[in-house]
Amino acid sequence: MTPYATAQQAYRDSAILTAPPERLVVMLYDGANRFLIQGATALRAGDLTVMNDKLRRAEAIINELRATLDLSQGEVAANLESIYSFCQRFLLEARLKQDPEKIEHVAKLLRELRDAWEQIAGQACTPVTAAS
Repeated sequence: MTPYATAQQAYRDSAILTAPPERLVVMLYDGANRFLIQGATALRAGDLTVMNDKLRRAEAIINELRATLDLSQGEVAANLESIYSFCQRFLLEARLKQDPEKIEHVAKLLRELRDAWEQIAGQACTPVTAAS
């Protein structure tokens, strides 16, 4: 590893270790989206090996998001559980039918969730000020 790559990895590790939970969720969505887009691109190029690798990585992130849900917290957690389950089924279907559009559909759905979490993360990090 080059010194530059080592520094980049140290920065990423530090960002992850110091991030609040809401920011970590945003990071997971970003990673899943990146792998989904790479998978769809590889499928369009006919590279099934790369497509499978990228989809496996995205699916691992979706599994982690799903596994960390606290379903005792009510409707929002239950809805997220349903969305993640849908994403997993749709990605399986995308593989079977070799359909990059299905992969992109999942990526779009996760981007919408990511944007919502980004707003939550921004609110969680905003300091509260007293009114005069």
